[in-house]
Amino acid sequence: MLLQDEGSHQEITVMMRRRIIIALLALLPLCVSAQFNVDRVIISGRSALYYEDYVLAIQHFNRAIASKPYKYEPWYYRGIAKYYLDDFAGAEDDCTEAIRLNPYVVGIYELRGLCRIRQKKYEEAITDYERALKDDPSAQNYWFNRMLCRVELKDYDRAQLELDTIIQKWNSFARAYSVKAGVCLLQKDTTDAVKWLDKALELDPYDSEGWMTRASISLARQDWKEADQQLSKVIHLKPKMVANYVNRALVRLNINNLRGAMSDYDTAIEIDPDNFLAHYNRGLLRVQVGDDNRAISDFDYVIKMEPGNIMAIYNRALLLHKTGDLRGAIRDYTTIIDQYPNFWAGLYSRADCYRRLGMTNQAELDEFKVFKAQMDKHIGIQPRWSRNQVRQTRKKSEIDFDKYNQIVVQDEEEPVEHEYESVYRGKVQNRKMEIDHMPMYQLSFFKYDNLIKSYQVFSQAVDAYNQQKHPRHQLYLTCNPRSLNEPQSKAIFALVDTLTEAILDSRDVKVQQSLLLQRAVAYTVVQNYSEAIDDLNTCLDIDPTMALAYWQRGVCEALLNEMSFVQGSDSKIKSASALYDLNKALELLPAEPYIYFDRGNLHLSEGDYNKAIDDYTLSIEANHQLAEAYFNRGLARIHAGHRKEGISDLSKAGELGLYGAYSKIKEYSK
Repeated sequence: MLLQDEGSHQEITVMMRRRIIIALLALLPLCVSAQFNVDRVIISGRSALYYEDYVLAIQHFNRAIASKPYKYEPWYYRGIAKYYLDDFAGAEDDCTEAIRLNPYVVGIYELRGLCRIRQKKYEEAITDYERALKDDPSAQNYWFNRMLCRVELKDYDRAQLELDTIIQKWNSFARAYSVKAGVCLLQKDTTDAVKWLDKALELDPYDSEGWMTRASISLARQDWKEADQQLSKVIHLKPKMVANYVNRALVRLNINNLRGAMSDYDTAIEIDPDNFLAHYNRGLLRVQVGDDNRAISDFDYVIKMEPGNIMAIYNRALLLHKTGDLRGAIRDYTTIIDQYPNFWAGLYSRADCYRRLGMTNQAELDEFKVFKAQMDKHIGIQPRWSRNQVRQTRKKSEIDFDKYNQIVVQDEEEPVEHEYESVYRGKVQNRKMEIDHMPMYQLSFFKYDNLIKSYQVFSQAVDAYNQQKHPRHQLYLTCNPRSLNEPQSKAIFALVDTLTEAILDSRDVKVQQSLLLQRAVAYTVVQNYSEAIDDLNTCLDIDPTMALAYWQRGVCEALLNEMSFVQGSDSKIKSASALYDLNKALELLPAEPYIYFDRGNLHLSEGDYNKAIDDYTLSIEANHQLAEAYFNRGLARIHAGHRKEGISDLSKAGELGLYGAYSKIKEYSK
């Protein structure tokens, strides 16, 4: 009996000890120092920055600033988030505060300089770069950006001196030569400009800025064939710049390549549907080839953009007159005549429309005005198009009805837009992996909408969890974590606080475990992966057989791993931990297709394409409708050298509803 009592006492002691440990683990995020918490919040904000969730990043940094307003890091990182959201004034203010708190971090001066450049505060930007150069005199991008600011301020002599210094320090820096050529052009020194351009393109034949400058020289010299070749190279290097297509269309008109010009205007409008010059000139070109009805649609669009554009209204009036829409033509002629009462050609044309409609009185009134002005008998007869006229141009703001059918160009030649050298120059995704694959499946509070009507994400393991008594909130699987807006992110932060209170109030171990899993999911949603991993560790201390905890922890470790890799940290240990957790989850849930998919992603991110292909295949075998697995397996096969099979997989993914697969097929079929 005594032995039985002792055993019972020992069992009770173990249970009490276990509860105390669990309680302490649950309290851990609250009991650690405030400094540790703020550091975690900053890490979460940086994670959101990396995944381009800038609104969420700002929310994280707001919390850090509220807790520790004297730390410069959250001010600096919030400035980066605002910069990517094009809030340059707000980013500048945050950088200024960060500099006040710590004036020795060079990168803050660089970011503030870029913010000031975006606001055309070039003199203040120069001050920032000069301060940065004191601490880091060998930073090429600081020299280069300061010089570009001088160019913007038209301080060409100092810009040339700084360019000479840059070329002396970095004689293989091609962009310095091309910018020097551009400055020579601004100083009307074409000969030197060509010399420096030749040097730039010799060093870097893929320098789009250099080719753009060469093209502008050829355009100025009316060397159309050279300009066509040079603009074609620019378009190959920068296929999304509308101005290059508009300029090449003008060049092609001058070498009588009407089909090529039309194609360029079409492409320009595809990229920028509101491009005035492309619509206007395409309308004129359509008149030239007899496509009057579609020419009218172009002028309709131009007039919708600029309702007061008299030259466009006149062109449309002539086309409506020609195609038999006489009332529409009268409307447009009247709009012009109201502004220009002595526009005799317009009066004569309107009179003709009135007569054809049987409105004799109105026609005679217009004809009398023309007669009274003693115009000659040919007044109002518009000259026909000729090859010579199609090559003539007029300025956009020029109103001359004799030039109604001339191609329009900008009033002033648009300056070449310089790219400032910076780690912030491109979007964050430009520093990610080249393989743009579908991301991992993970637990979330949001449903996954993948636009596939015949298929919705369903996991027996997740459904079984949701059927338990303990969950307060339904869990879902998603592989496209949404970017949260400000109210959503605040709601998730509030949910974390609510779950924390519930964890502290609960005395039931199973309930605590469920609440910890949900808090881990909430942390994952706001990209606070470190805190999520801590909660999942606690879940697994309570129950080492909880498959969902292994799965979610593996995903969080993989996401942290990706960010660490980009930041240059050693990520092998984290990668091994993620693989261990996913393997463990598969031991417990061997029929779960989404875990195979996630493990395939892990192998794909490490460049192990064959293992990735094997896992995606297992995922597809478990779920034949898993479009994301076909998509990623297609990419893995293409990168492993199995292009035909890869394109077949992408085709299947598109068939199942992932329509982005078709753009990939187009990309890899070239």
